[in-house]
Amino acid sequence: MSVKRRTARESDLTRREAVQLGVAVLVALAWPARSRAALAPDVAVLLERSGFVYLSPLTSDGGESRCHGEVWYGWLDGAVVLITSRTSWKARALARGLSRARIWVGDHGRVGRVLGSGEAFREAPSFEARATQSADAALLDRLMTTYRRKYPNEIESWESRMRAGFESGERLLIRYAPL
Repeated sequence: MSVKRRTARESDLTRREAVQLGVAVLVALAWPARSRAALAPDVAVLLERSGFVYLSPLTSDGGESRCHGEVWYGWLDGAVVLITSRTSWKARALARGLSRARIWVGDHGRVGRVLGSGEAFREAPSFEARATQSADAALLDRLMTTYRRKYPNEIESWESRMRAGFESGERLLIRYAPL
């Protein structure tokens, strides 16, 4: 029986692959089960890095609503988390029972901008999610930490309004968990 000896290069590749596999396993174990099955690894990486997601509530027949746009968000505990005004289309859709949404990931400019169609986001990776409202103040704290990292130039003028609105009920914390 002959044993093939690996070269140093082959050993390095094996270690590298083992590290990549180990990271993939740890990430998979850390995500909630329903998120693991729904998202491709490239989408999860984009959710960690992107400044925006584009969101559209889904109607009862599964079609997209007319309301959609880019939003600030945090990727927390395997869900897209955001805070929004109680009167926003996202909050009104949830109040009407439209808890499913389609989410596109990436920064593709403003929706409905004057020049161009503003529809470039539709080419981005996407997934369906279920929206739920959260009253968890600790989740809001984590979201604000994420916002300070992702939106350092803008968050200073918004954070106190977001926190006060959450306390008064004028703003909702919404989690979009992948289906």
